[in-house]
Amino acid sequence: MLIGHSNIKKRDTVLEIGAGSGVITSALSKRCAKVVAIEPDAKTATLLRNNLAQRGIENVEVAEEDFLDYDLSRLPAGYKVFANPPFHLSSKIVHKLIEDENKPASFYLILQKQFALKLIATDRHYTSQLGYELLKTYSTKIRYPMKPTDFTPPPAVPCVLFEAKEISTLTLG
Repeated sequence: MLIGHSNIKKRDTVLEIGAGSGVITSALSKRCAKVVAIEPDAKTATLLRNNLAQRGIENVEVAEEDFLDYDLSRLPAGYKVFANPPFHLSSKIVHKLIEDENKPASFYLILQKQFALKLIATDRHYTSQLGYELLKTYSTKIRYPMKPTDFTPPPAVPCVLFEAKEISTLTLG
């Protein structure tokens, strides 16, 4: 599973943005101490809660709100993020994560490949202003190239698992 490509450990609190019905949430719950699953849609949040209850998963807190309005200070220092966010919100999500006072120690986002490449500094392609801002605090890379068959339904664009690890925590794991 994709989570194996992350540095998420048993003691971590992990924020999941756009949890949906809970496929990633369930997998995360087995890998970390606590998951805060953000799902803004009321019907989907109810489905998520029901799915978690049916599986007996108790270390997940469902926050029924928009991530862009979520107060990141509610999370403990050193939290991590793992999410498959809506592509049209990717830039806003990255901005919020890196501009907030309580930044994550690391974050893993499933992104459109074209957008992810703009967040990585290299002379092989264009690096965006957001990419340069990100690089002040984080080491970035494409952690895993994804296949269309990894999704249901398959996306129309190439996707990757993008990794950003806080530079000060690189040696801590």
